[in-house]
Amino acid sequence: MAEESICSLSVSGVSYSYRVLRQPDRVTEPVMVLGGALQGMYGWPQMDEHLGPFADVVTADLPGMGSADPLPPGPCIGLLCAAIQRIIDDLDVPRINLFGFSYGAGLAYTCAQRFPGRIARLALGGVPTHITATQIDHWRRAADHLFRGELESFATVSTEGLMCLDEGRHVTKRQLAYRYVRRSMLHAARHSPHAVDSVRRALTDRPDFSRGLSGVRTLVFSGEHDTVTSSARQRDFAARIHGSRFLSIPDADHWVVLERPLEVADLATRFFTDAPLSSAPCLFAASDDVVAVGDPAYA
Repeated sequence: MAEESICSLSVSGVSYSYRVLRQPDRVTEPVMVLGGALQGMYGWPQMDEHLGPFADVVTADLPGMGSADPLPPGPCIGLLCAAIQRIIDDLDVPRINLFGFSYGAGLAYTCAQRFPGRIARLALGGVPTHITATQIDHWRRAADHLFRGELESFATVSTEGLMCLDEGRHVTKRQLAYRYVRRSMLHAARHSPHAVDSVRRALTDRPDFSRGLSGVRTLVFSGEHDTVTSSARQRDFAARIHGSRFLSIPDADHWVVLERPLEVADLATRFFTDAPLSSAPCLFAASDDVVAVGDPAYA
């Protein structure tokens, strides 16, 4: 049976913590899950369920997130990467698997660039490689609502900026996902002491996605209707990673991890345990037609 523990650490004088669900019969390196700017260590139950039988699952309240201390002023990508490396050291393992989604994908990618020898496999979903001026203005309005205490407006504006609301595109569980995301945003606005800073940093303290990567086995996946960064742009990003795999998941937008949670967890489990990806359920639409986009060499 898996055993859960919470460990406290600090880096550059900033305290934070991580959670590890230890699996005695693991068959691959620990999997660390990094999510959005307002997600904490308890936001990934589907990963616990699917990855738990095969690997230790690690989640964290990194500096500036959840229960951790606030980040110091100025750019802090380096500090966050140092915090992640400190977790790897504390786990007392040579390497980990890293799963990054949305904002967390940028952190995971930067970690793989800075210390590739510590990363066994890298899975990146909903990668925000290209953000337009219009999107930045939208999120600044959301941050302004939050700063003024207009929490309901913040929740609505932020959710609309993260989802495909075009009824002409089929998104599985769109309304359910919308309600969940909006409720999560409202909860974070009410309870997270770092909410305003997290939103603003997500706009200004961005990773460098233009640099390539080699030496780390990498999977990039996107919902086919992702409106934060299009699936096509994420494919272009994946092409800069030597030997990477790219998959576009049908009937989903940026929140593919909510709209098709079990399928994404299954995909991650397959990738981190070196199982075939070609038969992953997330690649099949409701009609049972294969509509995945990717290089057939990576089947």
